[in-house]
Amino acid sequence: MRQAFALRVAAATKEAQVPVPPHTANGDEQLYPDKSGTYSKGILQDGIGLVNLAAFRSFRRAINSGKFEDFENVITGGPRTMNGPLGGRAFNLEGSDGVQLGNAPSPAYQINQVVVPPAPTLASEEYAAELIELYWASLLRDVAFTDYSSDPTAAHAANELTSLPAYTGPRDSFGRVTPDLLFRGTYPGDTVGPYLSQFYIQPTYMGVQPMSQQLVTYAQDLDYMTYPTTFQQVQNGIDTGVPLQFDPQPRYLHDGRGLCSFTHVDVLFQSFFTAYLVLGSMGAPINPGNPYAFATKQNGFGTFGGPDFAASIAAVARLALNSVWYQKWWIHLRHRPESGGAIVRQILTGAGNTLDGHVADTVLNSNAVQASFNKWGDYFLAQAFPEGSPTHPAYPTGHGAVAGACITVLKFFFDGNFVVPNPMVSTPDGLNLVPYTGGDAGQMTVNGELNKLANNVSFGHGILAGIHWRSDTTSSIQLGEAVAISMLQDRAATYPEKFTINLTKIDGSIATISNR
Repeated sequence: MRQAFALRVAAATKEAQVPVPPHTANGDEQLYPDKSGTYSKGILQDGIGLVNLAAFRSFRRAINSGKFEDFENVITGGPRTMNGPLGGRAFNLEGSDGVQLGNAPSPAYQINQVVVPPAPTLASEEYAAELIELYWASLLRDVAFTDYSSDPTAAHAANELTSLPAYTGPRDSFGRVTPDLLFRGTYPGDTVGPYLSQFYIQPTYMGVQPMSQQLVTYAQDLDYMTYPTTFQQVQNGIDTGVPLQFDPQPRYLHDGRGLCSFTHVDVLFQSFFTAYLVLGSMGAPINPGNPYAFATKQNGFGTFGGPDFAASIAAVARLALNSVWYQKWWIHLRHRPESGGAIVRQILTGAGNTLDGHVADTVLNSNAVQASFNKWGDYFLAQAFPEGSPTHPAYPTGHGAVAGACITVLKFFFDGNFVVPNPMVSTPDGLNLVPYTGGDAGQMTVNGELNKLANNVSFGHGILAGIHWRSDTTSSIQLGEAVAISMLQDRAATYPEKFTINLTKIDGSIATISNR
C-alpha cells in the first residue's frame, strides 16, 4: 500500500512539472467578422456559409466559460446536439492532461510534447490544396484503390495535386503525385504495398470466433448535401430525413466508400483491437524489450501479456480522445470541409458577395471543383453521410488521435520490425482476397502497416468521407502518439518486471520506455 502511494505521488509530481505550452489558433475567428472561417455547425445559421452572429456569441460565451449550463443556453438551429465539448476539460490520472499537450516551440519541453500548430488559414494556399484534394476524393469514393493506376479521374486528381506547391501529401522521387499515392500518408510504411493496411483485411479470430473482416458498407453512387435546402438543414442541425442505403453484399475493404462506412460507426479503437488480434494470428513476436521475450519458465499475462495488451488499447483511446477534444473545442474551432465547400459555392454562384476573397483563387479555378459541379449541378462538396460531419470542430481529428495512441501501444508490445508474412490485397469488387505480389511485398513490416492503418482510419473518416482535412490527421496522429508515450512512461513504474522497451515513432525516431 505504501509503495503504491509513493508511486502515485511520484507520478503526479512528475506530471505537475510538465509545463503548459502556448496554444495558438490560426486567427480566422478574429479576421472574419462573419465567422465564416470558424466552426459553427448546429448553431443557428442566417444563410449558406453564414452563422447568426448572436447565436455565435452565445456559443463563444459557453466556450469561454466552460460551464455546462452555458452550453445548454447556446442558440441552436435545430435539435442536433453538440458532441461532447466538455470532454476536453476532463483530467487524466495517467499521463499528461490535454492542456499540457499542444504547441511546443521550445526544445526545453519534454519529449512527449508535440506540436499541434495552427490550422491552415482560410485564405491560404494550403487550405486550397486540402479542399481540392477533398473534392477529388469525393469523386473517387467508389473507385477501387487497386484501380487508381488506370482510372482517368484518379489521373486527373494526381495531375492537379502535383501542380500545387502547397499540397503536403506524398510525392514520388520526381516530385509527382501519382494515382497510387493519392490519399496516403507520409509516415514510414504509408506508401509501401497496397493502399489498405494488412490489419484492415487479413482474417483473424477473437478467441474461437472467426473474423473474416468482410463488412456491410453503404451503397455506391449515393452522396449527400449537394443541394442548398439539404445543406442548410444540416448546418442548422435539422435531420433531412434522407436515409443511408446499404450494400447487402458483405465485402472486404477495397474503396473509399467502404472506409467511410466503417469509420462512420466504429468503436474508436476497433481497428487497433482487431490489429492486435491479427498480430496474434500472423505470429508476430513481442517487442524484444519485453521482459518475457526470452523467459523460459514464465510468461506475461496481466502484465506484458494478452490481457495487458488488449486493455491498454482501450485505455489509451480514452486519454487520446479527451486530449484531442481539448484542442478541437478550446483552441482551434476549425470549420468542417463542408463549410469550405459552401464558401466556394457561394462565391462561384455569386450568391455570397460578402464571402468574396475568403479563399484562394486556386480552389475557385480548380478542375476538381468543376468536375464536381459537372456531376452534381452545384459546387457543394458532396458528403458520404446524410448528416455530413459530426457536430464538433474539425481540427485535429479524434480518429487520428486515437489511431496515433493505439498504434504506439501496439508498437510497445510487439516487434515493429517483423515482416508481415503472406500479404494480401482485396479484389476490385471486394469479394475476395488474393496474394499481394508487388515488388515491395517483403518490405511490409508491423510498424509500417500500423502507420498505414492509422492513416487509413483517419483518412477514411476524413478525406474520403469529406469531413476532415489532411492536416487534421497529420497533427492528430502525432498528438495521440504523445498521449500514449506519456501514459506508458507513467505506467512503467507500476510494472514489477524491470524492462527497457524501444519503439519507433511515426517520424522514425526512437522512444524509450523504461523503469530501470
